[in-house]
Amino acid sequence: MFQKLLVNFTWWVNRKDPDGRNVFQGGFLGLDNIGVFDRSAALPTGGTLDQADGTAWMAFYTQTMLQLAAELSDRSPAYEDLAVRFATHFLRISAATDRIGEVKEEMWDEADGFFYDVLRLPGGDAVRLKVRSLVGLLPLCATTVFTPRPDESDARLYNRVREFARRHPDLAAGMSAADRPGVGGRRMLSLLDERKLRRVLARMLDEEEFLSPYGIRSLSRHHAAHPYTFHVGEQEYRVAYLPAESDSGLFGGNSNWRGPVWFPVNALIVRALQHLHAFYGDDFTVECPTGSGNRMTLYQVSEEISARLVRLFLRDAGGRRPVYGGQRTFQEDPHWRDLIQFHEYFHGDDGAGLGAAHQTGWTALVAVLLIMKDRLSAADVY
Repeated sequence: MFQKLLVNFTWWVNRKDPDGRNVFQGGFLGLDNIGVFDRSAALPTGGTLDQADGTAWMAFYTQTMLQLAAELSDRSPAYEDLAVRFATHFLRISAATDRIGEVKEEMWDEADGFFYDVLRLPGGDAVRLKVRSLVGLLPLCATTVFTPRPDESDARLYNRVREFARRHPDLAAGMSAADRPGVGGRRMLSLLDERKLRRVLARMLDEEEFLSPYGIRSLSRHHAAHPYTFHVGEQEYRVAYLPAESDSGLFGGNSNWRGPVWFPVNALIVRALQHLHAFYGDDFTVECPTGSGNRMTLYQVSEEISARLVRLFLRDAGGRRPVYGGQRTFQEDPHWRDLIQFHEYFHGDDGAGLGAAHQTGWTALVAVLLIMKDRLSAADVY
């Protein structure tokens, strides 16, 4: 499996980073038209689009390959070299997402405390496309904790990575978390240091932005009253919060990433929060929801998001399941009301199921969340 993934990883590096800047472009991730432009077509401005989500995905990919290579090195020492290779890949990607100083063409926006796509124009100018969407939350998902093993292989691998960073001081910023141990001596690779993490979480856990009663929205509710617009000549490109179906004709009218809740990315966010908790421990708390005064550990935040996702399928005080919205047959008929469907995505405000009715490929992840709730506690991630 590792060899097949290595071929795919190499394709991404060779084909989707055309300038060799460790910033990725054009990789279709299945988010349809979540941004300003149709990513599967030529940009109306010309130039290229540096994708915060595509770059974060590759950072996550390097972490996964590093985990696999480190495990395989127990049986074949040659894999240690590959583990070092993937660690250095991560450091280069991390440095590219947030260069030292305030740089206008980088993805991290210091003023907003969020990641955005960057449009690089043919004349050399660059502009951040300030749409608050899952594009800016996927860097959070590029987080993996490594638990030290009792043998010396981990120490040797870590020392080799440190030596690489010493020889390349421009990449040292990417060592922000990896260069110090967390709880239990754990090491972590993440695109977000503690300061960035707190700022991104403040937006993600804001009920007026991403945190809906039923999970994390794909687009911030902020854009309901404040749509993002971008003009090319007389043509206006617009992104507004749409909690249900899209009003765009792109992708055959199936551009449904502008507000609804999607399970696969929510599951990646829950995973990231649990890894972050394993590193930072109980002393790291945030407000959840933002502005409520209620403080939670990151594990408790993962439980809160999981509970909101599970709530989609549970009866409320009135006996109605949010997933079925106004469908009276599924809400009231005793022959139908207990037949649970796994919808493709869900209304960002009321939780009604939308799209395909049997998307078990990802919405069935709710079963995993229920198992985790029943069998795991914060102590189990240590």
